[in-house]
Formats: sequence, C-alpha cells, structure tokens
Amino acid sequence: MKTMMKSLTSGLALIALPLLAVAAQAQLLAERKALTIDGAKKVIDAVKVEAKKANAPGAAIAVVDEGGNLMALERLDGTFAAGSQISIGKARTAALFKRETRAFEEIIKNGRTAMVALPDFTPLQGGVPLELDGRVVGAIGVSGASSQQRDEAVAKAGAASLR
Repeated sequence: MKTMMKSLTSGLALIALPLLAVAAQAQLLAERKALTIDGAKKVIDAVKVEAKKANAPGAAIAVVDEGGNLMALERLDGTFAAGSQISIGKARTAALFKRETRAFEEIIKNGRTAMVALPDFTPLQGGVPLELDGRVVGAIGVSGASSQQRDEAVAKAGAASLR
C-alpha cells in the first residue's frame, strides 16, 4: 500500500509540474491590442473623408504598426510623388516615439537642432500615434494635404476613427 501511495504521489507530481509551468508561463504573457489591416484601412478612409471635406488638393496617407512597419499606404490623386515617402516617415516617427511629430518640429525650431541627426526620423507635422484603450498600436502620417496644419488635422481625424 505504501509503495502504491508513493507511485500515486509521484504520478500526480509528474502531472502537476507541467500544469504549474503552463500557469507560470501564462503569467508572463499579456494579451494586447494590435492594429489590424482593417483598422489601418478604416483610418485611411477617415482621412480621405476629412481631406475631401477640407477641399485638400491631395494627401499621401501611411499607416504603420507599433514598430513602425508599413501596413497601408494610399496616395490620393493630385498628391506630389514624394508625399508617400514623407507620410511613411511621419508615421514611423510618431509610432516609434509614441508622440505627435509636431512636438519634434517644435523642439528643433526652438533650437535643439541636434535632433535632426537621429536616424530614420521625420520631424514634420502630420504624424499622429494611433491608440486603442490608451495604448499606442501604430501611427498615421499624412503629407501633401495643402499645409502642415492640414496634414495634422486630417491625420488626427484618421486617428479619431479608432476611438
């Protein structure tokens, strides 16, 4: 009987150890929100509506994920060719720094010119982080919507579409 109890206890321990390991691993993993391609398209659609309302002559709209990787890009008719690359840069900068790119333009304008030496950095107004439940999940960048203020305004309209 004693041997059978020992075997039973050992067997239960062998079953319990993997379950404890799974439970411990589950504590290390966090569920998090992520931007989907449908979400990226929704943001672009919102920008297009806002640009049309504002009679903007065009816009290049880029949406990136939280790591700054391009998810969607659309260049409206009438937008200058370089607008696409500029909008991607604005979106990447906003995503990686989790701040609107307007802040960096102002920092540089106020004398901190060394900021322009940062690699892969576009400190131009028009990049806005995208948030879900208070967490940055990506960013939008807009270029070519007639002025830097209009770029930022339509980018903010796109970001608001996720709320």
